Amino acid sequence: MNLTISGHHLEVTPALRSYVTSKLDRITKHFDSVVDIKVLLTVEKQKEKEGRQRAECNIHVKGNDLFAESAHQDLYAAVDELVDKLDRQVSKHKEKIQDHHHASTKRMIQ
Repeated sequence: MNLTISGHHLEVTPALRSYVTSKLDRITKHFDSVVDIKVLLTVEKQKEKEGRQRAECNIHVKGNDLFAESAHQDLYAAVDELVDKLDRQVSKHKEKIQDHHHASTKRMIQ
């Protein structure tokens, strides 16, 4: 798995990097076929959106690409919301790719 964490108008500190990594471990526990994860953390500098912080994530899994974004006043809260959204998407994707058609058991003839 390839993990890329980058910041826009923000320096990604080691504490922030470890927080994001620990939260994303929850997704990799649910689904093993995660190929690539790209996280973008942004602080918006516009006056009408003062103090607004966003977290975006692209996940490339086997057979699909998943995207989620979240915005909040606190960057850590935005990361928490982002991981919740991604967790729902990954579990939904996992359900779709699982084979739900089980072979019927042969009836015993007496």
